[in-house]
Amino acid sequence: MELFPTGSRPSKRGDPDWFLGQVWLEPILAAPAPSRNRSVRVTFEPGARTAWHSHPLGQTVYVISGAGLIGRRDAPPQVLGAGDTVWIAPGQEHWHGAAPGSGLQQIAIQEAESGFVTTWMEHVPDEDYLAPPR
Repeated sequence: MELFPTGSRPSKRGDPDWFLGQVWLEPILAAPAPSRNRSVRVTFEPGARTAWHSHPLGQTVYVISGAGLIGRRDAPPQVLGAGDTVWIAPGQEHWHGAAPGSGLQQIAIQEAESGFVTTWMEHVPDEDYLAPPR
């Protein structure tokens, strides 16, 4: 068993190649083998979002607070709120982030495959981000 006290894993700003707007990442867990669990708390300022990306073994997103959006290719975004959980299938190209007028805090949980967690793609254009949600 290993305890990680609050503040022992400092947050860092999201890489601008992978995020648009102000995003902060706070590692929760990158478990040693044989576990493949990778978990991070992500804080998005209003309007901030990920680039398009996918995960080889899928991803679970749990919304802690705020209001957000999540999108997939060829579909309008969906609204996210506190307490919502989303399962994203392995390989599904998607994005997620804060709504234009609200911040968002979420926990993202995914597994690594051969140490690999995420395939990053292009930034989400405003026309996709601002499309009327379903």
